[in-house]
Amino acid sequence: MHGLIGRLRATPGNRDELAAILLDGIRAMPGCLSYVVSEDPDDEDALWITEVWDNAASHEASLQLPAVREAISRARPLIAGFDSHVLTRPLGGHGLAQD
Repeated sequence: MHGLIGRLRATPGNRDELAAILLDGIRAMPGCLSYVVSEDPDDEDALWITEVWDNAASHEASLQLPAVREAISRARPLIAGFDSHVLTRPLGGHGLAQD
């Protein structure tokens, strides 16, 4: 499995709109086992994105999907920056299939 955890900052006051766009653009992503958008309780402009994919190639391919590209295009003006980005190798967990 392939995992990503990232924290991004919305432009001031736009976190809810950015979260809605990110959540709307995640349907039908082959190989995506989990995609979670979370508010940072300590920062009113920050979101955490946690993703689990069957492999890195599926994640890379998802970036070419029309719905994902459209979501990225809509979200870009609302993103002030990326604070952190961590690659992980998920071992399993509730809701994730284990081979």
